[in-house]
Amino acid sequence: MADRQFYKPEHLLVLDIETVPQYPSFEELPEPWNVLWADKISKTMPENFSASEMYEQRAGIQAEFGKIICISTGFFYHDKGGRLCFRIKSYAHQDEKQLLAAFAEKLEHFHKSVPEYHFAGHNIKEFDIPYISRRMLVHQLPLPSCMQFSGKKPWETNLIDTMQLWKFGDYKNYTSLKLLAACLGVDTSKDDIDGSKVKEVYYKEKNLQRIVDYCQKDVIAVAQIFLRFQHLPLLPSENIFIAD
Repeated sequence: MADRQFYKPEHLLVLDIETVPQYPSFEELPEPWNVLWADKISKTMPENFSASEMYEQRAGIQAEFGKIICISTGFFYHDKGGRLCFRIKSYAHQDEKQLLAAFAEKLEHFHKSVPEYHFAGHNIKEFDIPYISRRMLVHQLPLPSCMQFSGKKPWETNLIDTMQLWKFGDYKNYTSLKLLAACLGVDTSKDDIDGSKVKEVYYKEKNLQRIVDYCQKDVIAVAQIFLRFQHLPLLPSENIFIAD
């Protein structure tokens, strides 16, 4: 299995995204988007649920109706003393196009520095990477060459997905990042918010930094889980740095 081919930590670019609906509520959706949402969700909407309720719950994770408000990235490196360290850089903005353009520039730079790098994340194959790609197309931004996966077989892509690694071939199983971290003894330190509260923090509290902090914790968790899969020691907190 290609996913079981482990890579050097310093060849990874770990990432996680946070998303919200494009509008705070279904009632604020302009035409024809309110009709398009009702049509899309009607095929999977449980009984006794309204389009408005489903918008509240699921619009943020649908790339056609949501937007990215934060992308956090992290990479491993060895310092001058030989210690394995991890550095985090986040891209967060009210303007999604500006955020995505800055992220794309980062990718091109990282690709030149580490040509053999791989993306790493939790459920990155089915959520983060497709979502980023779709939103870049919406904004008519060129897709970086390192993200052009159309026509490629799964083993030809440079994606390492911790959720897929944990499946061990079981295609029916879904395991959250929080659960996997707990199973592998990784402290997620998520005592502030969770994914269900991101929309409220963004639209009601208008506290984007709080969401960035939450996203960065996910990136750290993925990095530590990857080390567990490699049978390597977890990083101590003093070896983890956050860029301005």
